[in-house]
Amino acid sequence: MWDSAQAQFAAALLDTSLAAPSSLICEKGAIGDRFDVYRNSVIGGLVRALATRFPAVERLVGEAFFAAMAREFVLRRPPTSAALLEYGEDFPDFVASFPPAKELPYLSDVARLEDARVRAYHAADVEPLSPQSLALVSPDRLAELTFDIHPSAFVLRSDHPMVTIWSMNAGEAEAGTLDHWAAEDALVTRPRLRVETRRLAPGGAIFLRRLAAGAEFGEAVSAATAEQPAFDLAAALVEALASGFFTAFRGDT
Repeated sequence: MWDSAQAQFAAALLDTSLAAPSSLICEKGAIGDRFDVYRNSVIGGLVRALATRFPAVERLVGEAFFAAMAREFVLRRPPTSAALLEYGEDFPDFVASFPPAKELPYLSDVARLEDARVRAYHAADVEPLSPQSLALVSPDRLAELTFDIHPSAFVLRSDHPMVTIWSMNAGEAEAGTLDHWAAEDALVTRPRLRVETRRLAPGGAIFLRRLAAGAEFGEAVSAATAEQPAFDLAAALVEALASGFFTAFRGDT
């Protein structure tokens, strides 16, 4: 009976079409009214948790729009864990399919970037690879290397100026008008205490993604060059090392 009561309570908590559970007892006041207060408090708390996780998205659409969108998300996809740390990981996908947001096709990509930053913040601590250690590898062996990637590293791609839009709405850059609308790729890492977000040069995203998938260095370079003939390997490698993207490598002799 207790399990049934719990299931009924949980179902009614995030389904506004359901009445207060019949198992509830209230000494003063109407049970339905008091349960509605509690229900609204829980939903409101989850909406605020999403606003904390996606502040740039909220700023882009405004508090009222975000609250309505987040509330719809909460009602459709309630938490499955008591820990709110992971709640909202599928919010970017929800934003992409949310009809009222269809006029803002870049919004879900900004949400993905913010989600990656939260995940990076909570990722395991691992010492990044020292650039000096890679410099000791013989150039003729470089193409055969494979790399271990930092747990906080995320490479994201967008058809929109995702990084620029995010930075203007996250206090990282001065807000202004976008004179040139172009696709942007991002690298998110937290090599030590601070989460870093970098806009990748053309070809950089596929280069890093191939390495993250276990490809050898030479194969990753070829893939990047095939997509972007002007791919700047030296610049991409400097960016990766500076961001703490690598933690170790294998294959050198």
